[in-house]
Amino acid sequence: MSLGPGSSELTPTIVDPPRMPARTDTVRRQFDHRAVRFGEHDFLVREVGQRLIERLQVIRLDPGRIVDVGCGAGGARRALLERYPRAHWLGVDLSPAMLARVPAATFLSRLLPWRGPPAQLACAEAAALPLADGSVDLLFSNLMLHWHPQPHTVFPEWLRVLRADGLLLFSCFGPDTLKELRQACAAAGIAARPMPFVDMHDFGDMMVAAGFATPVMDAETIRLTYGSPQALLREAAALGGNPRDDRAAGLVSGRRARALLQALDAMRDAAGRIALTFEIAYGHAWKPRPRIGGQSTVSLDRLRAQLRRS
Repeated sequence: MSLGPGSSELTPTIVDPPRMPARTDTVRRQFDHRAVRFGEHDFLVREVGQRLIERLQVIRLDPGRIVDVGCGAGGARRALLERYPRAHWLGVDLSPAMLARVPAATFLSRLLPWRGPPAQLACAEAAALPLADGSVDLLFSNLMLHWHPQPHTVFPEWLRVLRADGLLLFSCFGPDTLKELRQACAAAGIAARPMPFVDMHDFGDMMVAAGFATPVMDAETIRLTYGSPQALLREAAALGGNPRDDRAAGLVSGRRARALLQALDAMRDAAGRIALTFEIAYGHAWKPRPRIGGQSTVSLDRLRAQLRRS
């Protein structure tokens, strides 16, 4: 989906923004619990992060300050600083345990003025960043936004911290993610309450409503395969689990657990592998310059980048 130039002036009506019945403290606890083994199952996160960074090749940008929201263990830091060696990188994450696994970085003690080494950390929530208005050139977020219970509250905060002509670049899971696991749960008679992943068009509407200019969303599908149902379930759990407040109180066991394993085992392909789908949505948008005399200005470089991505 492409929302073309001028769309930032629209005022769309979002009657009921998508929300997840969960709390940010639940998300924090789950990632604190998984921090130690997350690195054993982070292939998808690293792969999508690399694809997200590659999109910067067609965007003319020389950021001095990069904020990586939902940075986890800092997997994207090196690639971002290699692309922008003069930039300062700040990693922000809700989970102290995940931040503790970021190598060679220091926790941020003072934000303004922006000082210190190129790698700093802050433990904060995505919709309440400890950053000054207009203090960020590039806000980068890889596979984080789908964990937030109220993603429509995040975009106004991201717009606030970006400078005029600053860039937002993010990825997140889409509605088809884990569809095989949902099908297997249904076949096994398990009344699962999976995460309600948000459609990319809704994210586009949220960016427009927040005031971003020329937002663009697109998606792709990545299918990972596993040798056993147990390996598939371990991966799904290690990637973050399910933070819904109304999820089942305990793990599936006994007859239903065996039925789930059998349902997954029945999904083997011709090569004997079991596939798991991840829909990856990518988005980027710019913070517009202030309106002057009833008109807004758009940089030529941004328009060229927009045309290349369309």
